[in-house]
Amino acid sequence: MVVIVITSVLFMLLGLALVGGGLWLIILGGSFFYLFAGAMFLITAVLLLLRRAAALWVHAALIIVALVWAIWEVGFDWWQLGPRGGLIILLGLWLLTPWIRRPLGFQSPTGTSYGASHWPLTIPVLIAIAVASFSMTTDPHDLHGNLPTEASGTTTFGGTVQDGEWHQYGRTPFGQRYSPLDQINVSNVKDLKEVWRYQTGDVKRPDDVGETTYQVTPLKVGDTLYLCTPHNWAIALDATTGKEKWKYDANSGMNPDRQHQTCRGVTYYHDTATAAGQPCVDRVYLPTSDARLIALDALDGKVCTSFADQGVLHLEQGMKYNPAGYYYSTSPPVAVAGKLIIGGAVNDNYSTHEQSGVIRAFDINSGALIWNWDSGNPDVTTPLPQGRTYTTNSPNSWSVFSVDDGLGMVYIPLGNQVPDQLGMNRSENVEKFSSSIVALDINTGQLKWVQQFVHHDLWDMDVPAQPVLFDMKKPDGTVVPALVGPTKQGDIYVLDRRTGEPIIPFKEIPAPSGAIPEDHTSPMQPISDLTFSPPPLQEKDMWGVTLLDQLACRIDFHRYKYEGRYTPPSLVGSIIYPGNFGTFNWGSVAVDPERQIMFGMPTYLAFTSRLVPASDIPPKGQDEKGSEQGLNRNDGAPYGVFMGPFLGPLKVPCQAPPWGYVAGVDLLTGKIAYKLKNGTVHDMTPLPLPFKVGVPGIGGPMLTKGGVAFLGAAVDNYLRAYDVTNGQQLWQARLPAGGQATPMTYTTSDNKQFVVIVAGGHGSVGTKAGDYVIGYALP
Repeated sequence: MVVIVITSVLFMLLGLALVGGGLWLIILGGSFFYLFAGAMFLITAVLLLLRRAAALWVHAALIIVALVWAIWEVGFDWWQLGPRGGLIILLGLWLLTPWIRRPLGFQSPTGTSYGASHWPLTIPVLIAIAVASFSMTTDPHDLHGNLPTEASGTTTFGGTVQDGEWHQYGRTPFGQRYSPLDQINVSNVKDLKEVWRYQTGDVKRPDDVGETTYQVTPLKVGDTLYLCTPHNWAIALDATTGKEKWKYDANSGMNPDRQHQTCRGVTYYHDTATAAGQPCVDRVYLPTSDARLIALDALDGKVCTSFADQGVLHLEQGMKYNPAGYYYSTSPPVAVAGKLIIGGAVNDNYSTHEQSGVIRAFDINSGALIWNWDSGNPDVTTPLPQGRTYTTNSPNSWSVFSVDDGLGMVYIPLGNQVPDQLGMNRSENVEKFSSSIVALDINTGQLKWVQQFVHHDLWDMDVPAQPVLFDMKKPDGTVVPALVGPTKQGDIYVLDRRTGEPIIPFKEIPAPSGAIPEDHTSPMQPISDLTFSPPPLQEKDMWGVTLLDQLACRIDFHRYKYEGRYTPPSLVGSIIYPGNFGTFNWGSVAVDPERQIMFGMPTYLAFTSRLVPASDIPPKGQDEKGSEQGLNRNDGAPYGVFMGPFLGPLKVPCQAPPWGYVAGVDLLTGKIAYKLKNGTVHDMTPLPLPFKVGVPGIGGPMLTKGGVAFLGAAVDNYLRAYDVTNGQQLWQARLPAGGQATPMTYTTSDNKQFVVIVAGGHGSVGTKAGDYVIGYALP
């Protein structure tokens, strides 16, 4: 009897929750199912208390209705069916136990007790289990196909980097993340083994900001690897053994106002004008999180005092406002034509009085300013006169640049003017250059062309990724210098890098209106014919581990403002999808210029954006740390903004998986060949479950001539290898920390090919922190 009472109370509590939430959902215009389910739970609870066998029939009816409803909404998608029916089926199985059926039975005239018949409930339960089993064998999300295998393109890789070297962030100035090495290939990559492991000693500290991350791709020059750490240590390692050669600590200190504590890489330069054997003939330039650029001798890590101010270039010069921790360079500058060309990250949504997003070129030997391109004053690129300042809060470039020295252009992905979500009072130049790629003359900084990918950006849709350059060879033999620009929206723009004109077409489509009265939206927005942009969310896309948190997400979906891509921020809160985490982010994509194919990792996470009147923003807390998530204060603006991923009560995404894929594109045709779920929930749940759901990730891929793509990035801690032709996984290695960095490859003097990744975790996505550099090779 006690078991019956407890079960009845459980059903009653579930019923009340579903009825209450279901009524709310209906009022908001949502599904009637949850109210119906709640009513059936309440009826079952009452019948159980009355010890009536009809309780089994009522629950059986609920199972049948729930099954029909679920299949009608989402088809045979296991990860969508599970939350809709899992709890109902589990409770059905419980009702079939003798502890429940026996008290619900009857006693014959002879005194024999019989439990209630199980068949009315057993049959629906078995049908539901059969449907669930069948759905596990289907995959409605993956797109299968093959990329071309013949080398129809060119062997133009950019620069003069030897095959076994990796001299720049994307290996060469073209940023292709492609290596012409093929010792490791699709047939033997399964045999890859870890051969060395190095720990930097730079680990996340208790007083660090949330986004303290290892995003670095090492460089390989000669017999040495060069890398940097989040707290701006530069390190040189032996490329064969992984043993430390030298280490330099920039002593950039700690500042809770920094939004990012990271370093994506260093810049290498060989000075042909300095005699061999002299100090600093080979240099490494280290950007720091306190807005410095430091020149180091690549041989021993000592400061090259002939550069700038005793080896240190101070990047805050020329800024009207210079609040500490608001401006720094997280990405390495490019070295070209005797210049270092560098941008800087301006903290998102901190203040209306922040530093400029100016792009500057400095003499690579002396550190003298050669030119500056300020998007707020784009026509004047001669060095800023003493006493003058750059445009405050102008669109900045925090990512990596690409260079075509043959055309004499540097290609720069630009972000938005902060505050990101407030478009009032933006200048004509800001409206022209924000969220675009610009091509500048290497020697003068003069604008060559601009192509914008978001008009009047209110969503933090910076162009986040290093543009990838390759020479497209068309079927008629014509060669077009091309640029591939991945965006947070999921669009892939393929442009003629001479002019910025499209190679793969794009068009303008209507966009939602409804900005706050002080602001406006652009009525049209661009979209590429080559796009990974997801379809608009619907209520049926809301997800949860159980029926209850799925209901909560459905309620929130209707409470927020949402009209599809580019729904403007609002006072009630808006759903931003794709979110500012991006379909693509700083990891960019990898391009094989010989096969003219692209490999990438599209990620899908919805975010929310709610404007907060300045009068409602509390004073800044003493221990408050910088972050892009939560309340962004926008000091000096009429509104702050509360931002973050769209999560349910259990802190899992409200939208249904998959959240992450690997994908291959034929750049010649502009067609997506395959798109396959990537990653498991191994490190997302308390138990190390190996379920391949398709998880989010941030980081970049790397391709080789051996037909293998390497990628870490996903929030489960693995480095994986894929057959780039079809996207099938060939190999994986467990990492000791999050692998949110881009792997690289090289050969040593004995012609042995290595693959290296840095595994140190990513604060924003919550992967395990560490300080590892790991090398892999064939036995």
